[in-house]
Amino acid sequence: MSVFTHIVIGTNDLERARAFYDDVLATLGIARVANLDNASLWGIDAPEFMVTKPGNGLPSTYANGGTISFVASSRTAVHAFHEAAIAKGARDEGAPGPRNFTPTAYAAYVRDPDGNKICTYCFAPA
Repeated sequence: MSVFTHIVIGTNDLERARAFYDDVLATLGIARVANLDNASLWGIDAPEFMVTKPGNGLPSTYANGGTISFVASSRTAVHAFHEAAIAKGARDEGAPGPRNFTPTAYAAYVRDPDGNKICTYCFAPA
């Protein structure tokens, strides 16, 4: 069971964010499940990840030091996530590969077009 009800990040261009996250999260089996006036939500069984224009009307900024990580079912999915993100305008923040804090950690990191740092991890054995 997750300790979160949902996670929210901001965007300055909702249509661009929708296109980016539709393609990138599809590589992990995650789909857009709802659209609101100023936001969209993605999930598998329920909405868990939201991208929104800030409610206060100020420009969206990213959290320096913050990262949102999505589960990948395989190392192939990690590569697909990274490739899709780069193709949609993300900036590389860590190419797909092993991470040294556990024997099976395999991940990739990017910054979305708004600068939010996202990644995916697979912990299955190679």
